[in-house]
Amino acid sequence: MSHTSNLIADNISEYLKEHEQKDLLRFITCGSVDDGKSTLIGRLLHDSKMIYEDQLAAITQASKTSGTTGDKVDLALLVDGLQSEREQGITIDVAYRFFSTDKRKFIIADTPGHEQYTRNMATGASTASLAIILIDARHGIQTQTRRHSYICSLLGIRHLIVAINKMDLVDYSQARYDEIVADYQRFSSNLNDANLYFVPISALEGDNVVNPSENMSWYAHDEQHTGGGGEPLLKLLERIDVKHDSNLEDLRFPVQYVNRPNLNFRGYCGTLAAGILRPGDAIRVLGSGKTSSVESLVTYDGELEAAYPGQAITVTLKDEIDISRGDMLVTADSKLEPTTAFTADIVWMHDTPLEVGREYELKAGTSVVSGRVARIIHQTDVNTLERHQAENLPLNGIARCQIEVKQPLALDPYVRSPHSGNFIIIDRMTNVTVGAGMVVDTLSASNIVWHDMAVTKQRRAERNHQKPCIIWFTGLSGAGKSTSANALERQLFGMGYSTYLLDGDNVRHGLCGDLGFSDDHRQENIRRVGEVAKLMVDAGMITLVSFISPFQRDRDLVRDMVDSGEFIEVFVNTSLDVCEERDPKGLYRKARAGEIDDFTGISSPYEAPKNPDIVIDAGELSMEEVAKTLISNLKRLNVIG
Repeated sequence: MSHTSNLIADNISEYLKEHEQKDLLRFITCGSVDDGKSTLIGRLLHDSKMIYEDQLAAITQASKTSGTTGDKVDLALLVDGLQSEREQGITIDVAYRFFSTDKRKFIIADTPGHEQYTRNMATGASTASLAIILIDARHGIQTQTRRHSYICSLLGIRHLIVAINKMDLVDYSQARYDEIVADYQRFSSNLNDANLYFVPISALEGDNVVNPSENMSWYAHDEQHTGGGGEPLLKLLERIDVKHDSNLEDLRFPVQYVNRPNLNFRGYCGTLAAGILRPGDAIRVLGSGKTSSVESLVTYDGELEAAYPGQAITVTLKDEIDISRGDMLVTADSKLEPTTAFTADIVWMHDTPLEVGREYELKAGTSVVSGRVARIIHQTDVNTLERHQAENLPLNGIARCQIEVKQPLALDPYVRSPHSGNFIIIDRMTNVTVGAGMVVDTLSASNIVWHDMAVTKQRRAERNHQKPCIIWFTGLSGAGKSTSANALERQLFGMGYSTYLLDGDNVRHGLCGDLGFSDDHRQENIRRVGEVAKLMVDAGMITLVSFISPFQRDRDLVRDMVDSGEFIEVFVNTSLDVCEERDPKGLYRKARAGEIDDFTGISSPYEAPKNPDIVIDAGELSMEEVAKTLISNLKRLNVIG
């Protein structure tokens, strides 16, 4: 319901106009079981006077039979509407509630905390711009807190409010609040970047939910964690800006319906997924490549001067060209091309596990095509965030998969454009939606797909009696990467293993001879080497790679190319002082003199690995000791026997 306003009685038309123009925020509440998600929503509605008297009377009566708060009114019953939810005192289905204040409109999705309802939680989060993650102040971060945080990260939610609830049960302790904040910040460093806000609350007592808490006066000065200085939860919800989260750069207009009421009108209807569209803009139809320009943008209320993401519009063009449902309009100079092969993160939503190679239907926007999961790259344990190999994907499982479709699809990476980067998977026999996916990356326009070979990587590895993998040496120039990799290869070769060494300097003379040292060229350099190393792993080889590879994202790109456990990151952690003292090629001297631009460690940054598999210091150890250390770690990681 809406907030109370004097305009309702004085000028209802003005009130409705004002209400219509308010910004809308969709958000979810999630966290561990019994952290108080439903109670929080009930408290928000109650304290902001957004429930009717008969609703309050009904839950007051229900609290006597189904309540969990003793003599107090159980506000969780406002959203726990299913009989099974009230009997068990938990949330099962996703419950939606609308309310508004004088500053903003809200749609809340109360999502379940139990692991078996992960699919329900993912459904609720898929349309949200913000998430409230509740943490019980008594227990701190739990397994389900990590799982829900990971799913929010996976679905690209960019604003997270971490509400530390039940502060009344820890005597409103600032020390306990600070401890949980520090724990969550450490954990969240492994997730995608998001804007974090922290607020201590008691949903049961109402502290810091709508009104500031008298019991936590210390929070009023907490500018570091809230970005605003001790605001209660509702004030944060009203203040956080989500308008700029939409992709306004890349035009994406999937055609849902061709409107042809008479011979004089032809319009293409749909919801603008991304970008800004104006009359006169040059457009191209993906697939056919036909071009034209926009004549008008038609809506029920009249023509628009500009359309923005989320608006339902009818587009008319200056030329009559062949466009039908499933086509997508982009800017005339857009580099987006349809693809038949891509990688995606999949959330499985059916009791029957996903089968590799089985035919499914994929619905992306208005397009429906047949396709299959060619392989599961890795499955992520949503409780520990660890990756492991999998042959199928069970109910509520999440995995990164390689997908092939029979007809080209226009797709973007989900993080760039969620509306044109998501899809659902449909069982062809039952027509039931069995999974949902978020695109990670696509193959380029040639639409080449990876063909499964009769002689597999596993069979090659069995013949060689070894585990194929990439051993990736990273570190500053002069750290000893190539020397260490050479020493390890000699040792492995002497032990009878099949190896190959790719060295950064050598590759620059051939495969990557056309590249410079800008950030983009460095990234392309690593991508090419990663693709070569991946082929060698498929050939059953232990592949050693020695590259500075200064950026974490580039190393992670190669890690994602191969199966879980096949990328071993070796951090040659030799200090800059030692590297510069060695300076075997005189490069540091030239960089200090300004003769070399973009030199790692001097004029260009080096991002040390966050969690390397092996760490060595070639400045402290002899090469014999380095080789022994590496061999010992490879045995620990079950690469060699």
